Amino acid sequence: MPNFAKRFLTLSTLVCLIPMLASCALVGLAGPAAVSGGAAGVDYTFTNNVYKTISHPVADVDAALNKALKKMNIKETKHNAKEDKVSITAATDNLDIYIYLVKVTPTVTNIEVNAKKGVFLKDKAMATEIIMQTEKSLDGDI
Repeated sequence: MPNFAKRFLTLSTLVCLIPMLASCALVGLAGPAAVSGGAAGVDYTFTNNVYKTISHPVADVDAALNKALKKMNIKETKHNAKEDKVSITAATDNLDIYIYLVKVTPTVTNIEVNAKKGVFLKDKAMATEIIMQTEKSLDGDI
């Protein structure tokens, strides 16, 4: 009988823990969902990069991004443009920023921003602001 009781206890513990563990995954999604609500359609990748699809050609987004970075006093350190892709490296005193523009169609561009603070930390607010300022520049607000 003690063996049966031990099995029952183990099984009932697992049955209780599985739903709790599954809900942890949902709790992890609540943070980015709450943050992206105020960022006008900006989404986050699994690695916490910020991205958005914009209805403008790559060249226009690149020019607007350059204008936004200058307005924000962010120094562009590297600019690599290929046929359908542009990669930009920029920096502030305490952030390394990596920006990728990818042509989706001739009039649609995907922008992804990764603002890193050291090895492990990321500044999603700065990455989001870069995208928002780029959009403002595209709309002629800067």
